[in-house]
Amino acid sequence: GTGTAFASTAAALTLENDGLKGRLWKTLKIGMVKVQGTLTDKFKAVKEAGFDGIEMNAPGMDVEETKIAIAESGLPVDGTVNSTHWEVRHTNADPAVRSKALESLRSAIRDTHAVGGHSVLLVVGKGADGDEAEIWKRSIDNISLAVPLAAQLGVQIVVENVWNQFLYDHEGDHRQTAAKYVKYIDELNSPWVGMQFDIGNHWKYGSMGGWIRQLGKRVVKLDIKGF
Repeated sequence: GTGTAFASTAAALTLENDGLKGRLWKTLKIGMVKVQGTLTDKFKAVKEAGFDGIEMNAPGMDVEETKIAIAESGLPVDGTVNSTHWEVRHTNADPAVRSKALESLRSAIRDTHAVGGHSVLLVVGKGADGDEAEIWKRSIDNISLAVPLAAQLGVQIVVENVWNQFLYDHEGDHRQTAAKYVKYIDELNSPWVGMQFDIGNHWKYGSMGGWIRQLGKRVVKLDIKGF
């Protein structure tokens, strides 16, 4: 998704009443920042606009440059988006490609930790790579190999629900539930794996309030946008 992580402006206005003040932070992704100039210039503009943090892309982020931008702007990097997850997939039938996907995820975890972030957003694969049972096992087996590093460095792997034809029926109607996402996250069986739940992405397939209630504590972060 391209929405901002955590809380929308409208939600932020009600945080105090709901007792959530100080528990939700509004951030955005680096690709949404259209300000010209250095990374520090971009970070300063984001902070001035009222955001609490930013998500970078990894691998590919310049760790040293990012550390300087954090120090000069006072804006933290709260996490990253795995930059290769669409092309180099954990569901690919080729073990060599899955090996590259694993190395990319591990690299993203290390880079995220290096700049003080605490999550890596991951699209786990694509339905076109095989039948559901097959790609389910492939991706679970592969992603599981990155979980020890995530635990060691304290960086959560957060799965995004996205239009990748997996864990929901892309041709289905609006009565679908989050049951498959719940089962998938639980199979990874770690407090270091959760979801960055995108409210806009699956609105057409089910009740997003219902999905959030089903996912419960598995939701670590939110992407918030319209549909």
